[in-house]
Amino acid sequence: MQRNVRVLILPALMLGVSSMAMAQSYPARPIRMIIPAAPGGGVDTIGRALAQKLTEALGQPVVPDNRPGAGTMIASELTAKAAPDGYTLLMMTNSHAINASLRKDLKYDPLKDFAEISLLAISPYLVVVHPSVPAKSVRELIELARQRSGEIYFASAGTASGTHLAGELFAYMAKVKLTHVPYKGGMPGVTDLVGGHVQLMFTNLISVLGLVKQSRLRALAITSVKRSPLLPELPTVSESGVAGYTAGSWYGSLFPAGTPPQIVATLNRGMVTAIKSPDVRDRLVSEGAEVVGSTPEQFGVYLRKDIEQWRKLVPSLNLRVE
Repeated sequence: MQRNVRVLILPALMLGVSSMAMAQSYPARPIRMIIPAAPGGGVDTIGRALAQKLTEALGQPVVPDNRPGAGTMIASELTAKAAPDGYTLLMMTNSHAINASLRKDLKYDPLKDFAEISLLAISPYLVVVHPSVPAKSVRELIELARQRSGEIYFASAGTASGTHLAGELFAYMAKVKLTHVPYKGGMPGVTDLVGGHVQLMFTNLISVLGLVKQSRLRALAITSVKRSPLLPELPTVSESGVAGYTAGSWYGSLFPAGTPPQIVATLNRGMVTAIKSPDVRDRLVSEGAEVVGSTPEQFGVYLRKDIEQWRKLVPSLNLRVE
């Protein structure tokens, strides 16, 4: 009996020792940070700021790898299938939760195939239009959309992205018809909006605040519950004729499932320290983001709650996802 117990315990002890040794030597080589969007958008801005800080803190390069497309599913699938050794991590937005509720063709499980690291920041959207659009307020936009039903084109970071759902939710609550134009990431959509190829976008402050200040885009409202101290004169969508409307992005980080807890804890400490460092925090706050920096457990609770929220909302939007 005692011999059998030793046979069972020994492999477990060896596995524990091996995991501890891995964590103590981690990282021993560069870390790949997969970013599910084109360069320049909100998740890319946060990811690159963190990568620089983590490189300094860990003594190994943290290398951003932009993999836009398919509503962030390409990046998620790459991460889910990567080795759970701490050398591949994913920067993620609320599209991860939306895909869990909307997509039937996922090649990964949004919860079981990942290990949460940290919820890093939250950012509301701005409702922005090209300067040629005659609407100067949300009420005027709604009236214009009713007069030109289906002729107002709104850009998004991709089908089923947070910016897509924000536009669909607005159309549903305002009882108007808008035409969706998906892009491979937020910044290509912003570029076409500035060029006048589309008329409207719901997107994070980080992507467009500078363009609004340069009058290259016109902001009609913000999607948060309260007005932003960065743009105190700008009303919320809710106070502008669509009562109860709110939307926005969150940004978090994930490992493949099975990554040793000690490595998750190491990256969590590094990311929380980096996101709360004065230069990174001040930069993000100046661009409209709220810095969080949570524990893995807190992020897990937040992620599950967001998935459940979208599962309740998505059926009412009657979306078609190809």
